Amino acid sequence: MDAADTIAAIATPPGRGGIGVVRVSGSRVPELVPALAGRTLPPRVATLATFRDGAGAIIDQGLALHFPAPQSYTGEHVVELHGHGGPAVLRLLLARCVELGARLAEPGEFTLRAFLNGKLDLAQAEGVADLIDAATTTAARAAARSLSGEFSRAIRAEVEALVELRTLTEATLDFPDEDIDFLRQSDAHGRLARVRAGLENIVERGRAGAALRAGLSIVLVGRPNVGKSSLLNRLAGDEVAIVTPIAGTTRDTVRSQVELAGIPLAIVDTAGLRPTDDPIEAIGIERAWQAVRAADLALVLVDAQGSGDGITVGDAAILAELPPGLPRIVVHNKIDLASLTARAEAAAPGADPVQPRAHVWLCAASGDGVDLLRREMLAAVGLHDDLSGSFLARERHLEALRSAGRHLAAAAAHLEAVAPPLELFAEELREAQVALSAITGEFGADDLLGAIFSRFCIGK
Repeated sequence: MDAADTIAAIATPPGRGGIGVVRVSGSRVPELVPALAGRTLPPRVATLATFRDGAGAIIDQGLALHFPAPQSYTGEHVVELHGHGGPAVLRLLLARCVELGARLAEPGEFTLRAFLNGKLDLAQAEGVADLIDAATTTAARAAARSLSGEFSRAIRAEVEALVELRTLTEATLDFPDEDIDFLRQSDAHGRLARVRAGLENIVERGRAGAALRAGLSIVLVGRPNVGKSSLLNRLAGDEVAIVTPIAGTTRDTVRSQVELAGIPLAIVDTAGLRPTDDPIEAIGIERAWQAVRAADLALVLVDAQGSGDGITVGDAAILAELPPGLPRIVVHNKIDLASLTARAEAAAPGADPVQPRAHVWLCAASGDGVDLLRREMLAAVGLHDDLSGSFLARERHLEALRSAGRHLAAAAAHLEAVAPPLELFAEELREAQVALSAITGEFGADDLLGAIFSRFCIGK
């Protein structure tokens, strides 16, 4: 990408539509406008124009908008040509722009220029792509918060607090005899504690937003005929899986996309897990374990009609074979046949992570208790049903937040020393600031920018 070039692209999706937009950005836009629209255009006013080719033949008629630099999306001169949304006419219009000296834009190049020209920071630029890709209304609102700068402002507030603490620390390094007075008078402990609390709040909001962005994979596992397919149908609100009283009906994984509290979920029904000599059923069981290894949460179904807690030796074996780090909920199905009532029991705080996060008693056939399960599903992955304040965080954001948290924890440990080493304390604060600043793009590598913007659509 060469920032000196004038770039052009079709900015609306492929296919037919009522309106199509060709966007052009760069220093040559003012000389391109008369050739494209047949006249100069008043700034930021939608103007009826006839678009013509090099021989003067009409290509299309529509609206043209000129945004002089720096008051534009990219910070450069920009013109948008709004014509009819047929693929052929848009290609003709784009070809005319290239003929006049523009080149075809690379994916994300318009937004990259907006970032390089200070119109957006990096987190806001990523919010553009996330808003386009949002799969649910909740995710779209979270992406809009990032695009508006709410996420960036929260990060900058943390950075500013770190800068203040670093300033006090650096000013004290030349006066080692006054270290203890510095710690007491500047309230270093309190300042650091407030920064860490603010960071934890951002992490929690970002973790929820990451689930909104990427979604979660939920796998249903258990012995044959415990009601996995019935529960899938109930959660999906449709008959997506075949249900019969015959054990082993499900031979392959069955997937359904649903939404829970704004989070897109991929729910995977699997073959009943049991020893078998049937080669086809064995393949289905192996695929079931593959789905388990890729899941974010396992719902382990058992028959509530069993004695005691309803967990048989076979159920216990399935629980023991699940990956240790995979959250799991035991779902006691068929409470109607066991004359039980719907209820949920969450695990005690600090419980062994290998143990189930919760037990839920329900009837998949009637839906009794399924709402309790939905609530426990969110809790098991560390979420809740109100995600209105979430940031649509990416994995790089979460890793930067985790890195900053580790450095702040190390800084806190230095402060607890009998003779606090202020040089090490100051260095940990600096590293935390660098980690946070990478989120907004104040510190970052060119290869990171290339990786981020290459995933954008062309025209954005």
